[in-house]
Amino acid sequence: IRATARPRSLFPHMDDINLHYRFLNWRRRIREIREVRAVRYQERYKRMLKNGDTLSYQGNSDEVGCYVAPRPLSKGNCYFEVTIMDTGVRGTIAVGLVPQYYKLDHQPGWLPHSIAYHADDGKLYNGNPVGQQFGPKCNRGDRIGCGIYADTFDAGLVTVFFTKNGKEVGSVVVPVAPDGLFPAIGMHSLGEEVRLDLQAEWGSEEEDSVMMVDSHEDEWARLYDVRVSGTLLEYVGKGKSIMDVGLAQARQPLTTRSHYFEVEIVDPGEKCYIALGLARRDYPKNRHPGWSRGSVAYHADDGKIFHGSGVGDQFGPRCFEGDIMGCGIMFPRDYVLDHEDEMDDWDAADVRPKQGRVENLLYLNDEDEEEGDDPEQEHEGQKVMVFFTRNGKIIGRREVVVPAGGFYPTIGMLSSGEKVKVDLHPLSG
Repeated sequence: IRATARPRSLFPHMDDINLHYRFLNWRRRIREIREVRAVRYQERYKRMLKNGDTLSYQGNSDEVGCYVAPRPLSKGNCYFEVTIMDTGVRGTIAVGLVPQYYKLDHQPGWLPHSIAYHADDGKLYNGNPVGQQFGPKCNRGDRIGCGIYADTFDAGLVTVFFTKNGKEVGSVVVPVAPDGLFPAIGMHSLGEEVRLDLQAEWGSEEEDSVMMVDSHEDEWARLYDVRVSGTLLEYVGKGKSIMDVGLAQARQPLTTRSHYFEVEIVDPGEKCYIALGLARRDYPKNRHPGWSRGSVAYHADDGKIFHGSGVGDQFGPRCFEGDIMGCGIMFPRDYVLDHEDEMDDWDAADVRPKQGRVENLLYLNDEDEEEGDDPEQEHEGQKVMVFFTRNGKIIGRREVVVPAGGFYPTIGMLSSGEKVKVDLHPLSG
């Protein structure tokens, strides 16, 4: 019996061809999936220039510019921050959350399913072009944060919160869009610029850093258009007119045990309108030290001394970046602050001379003591000698009357970019 041979296939390579087409089809599907994902997770922006993590407005101030991040906030990435580098003409910067395909010619918060905190007016816009008062206004150097509480996802609702310089401003419950809530920044005037951090963290480390800053803020009783970061004071006002003064006033007045303080000019800003001096406790917040009654100050930009007047007298050299300006009081030997041991920060204290010796680090010289040695001198409104230094050398003195409650270290700034480092107790330790 002859074995029957298996017939040969008419298409010997058909199996290989089928396998090849299956492979090509698989590659095509993978490429399509990647393209869909790329479109889904692509950042969108209009009338903005993006350079790394910096966003700057590129419109004509008549039209809104808007940026939408590529990915929504999630439980694993639930917070982001924006640092205002420049407020531009109007400071119309908005930070918030929007749906993925939000219209880029509207500020975040104006349209439904979006929410945003606006820097120029401190209002919260929640799906409405009319905002509600929410928090403080924000200026150059401020950090605005926005996040969601991951444990509040419930039936399509989530709690959104906003922060300013690491401190929570407030929160609100909002519905979640089907695709999620995407970080968004809006701008609406020339010159506006921000730095975006989509990986910012909100938690114990942030709270610790805030607590550290707070410990320095406790040294200051009044801060107007001045931001504190450790020992650094930074002007964050508009700097457009003489009414835009930034003022920082210490909690405690100078005393016989702490009679001197210093300021180092870290950045002179645009004009170096930096003033160092002493002022009464209720000094006007929009007046440079030295301009109004109950104050005396040395101004860095012109080297003049201002003593309760808007017109200064030539006093010393101008000061520049790196210079250290100092101010102190030469207390008479018989001068003490009542209840100095018990005085609490910003409490009122009567200042008047007492009989008896108080050891002081810096006295008037003998000639000055003889001239001021008058047993009939008034107890209230006693005169003292205020002195100023530049880089450790005394440049001049001015006799002034101490206001009720004492003289408080006061620093003024008035032009964009000014930064100073303050040491309220340089002679301690």
